[in-house]
Amino acid sequence: MLKYAMLATAMTVAAPALAQTTAAPAQTSPSAAQTAAPAAAPAGADPAQAAPAEAAAAQPATASQVAQVVDSQWATYDKDGNGSLSKAEFSEWMVALKAQTDPSAKAESADTKKWVGTAFAQADTDKSKSLSKSEVTGFLTAGQG
Repeated sequence: MLKYAMLATAMTVAAPALAQTTAAPAQTSPSAAQTAAPAAAPAGADPAQAAPAEAAAAQPATASQVAQVVDSQWATYDKDGNGSLSKAEFSEWMVALKAQTDPSAKAESADTKKWVGTAFAQADTDKSKSLSKSEVTGFLTAGQG
């Protein structure tokens, strides 16, 4: 269940960035993806036309979509640039994702620390005390299908 919550949160954050179809260069800034919001429908627009877009957003993300999000946001959270995430770096990312759906989530709370610790332990498949991109991607996509 934790994986599904994290995946849903990640996709909620990434959906606006992944849905862009313009020829403009892709934005890799997580702040752009996190602050992007769907445009409001023009006055008099047919609400039925908005339904397919909403239905698509409710679908589980594919492994390639999750990998794209992880890749685009990796540098922001890999503070030391060593190519892996420490527990603290991973925690910062997961708290930021959780805050997107639960603004009351605080990094200092015991529940959040326990939640992140469990997530980190599950994601660290090689037990190296750090996470690679493939471990994070695998963790977020596990259980789909």
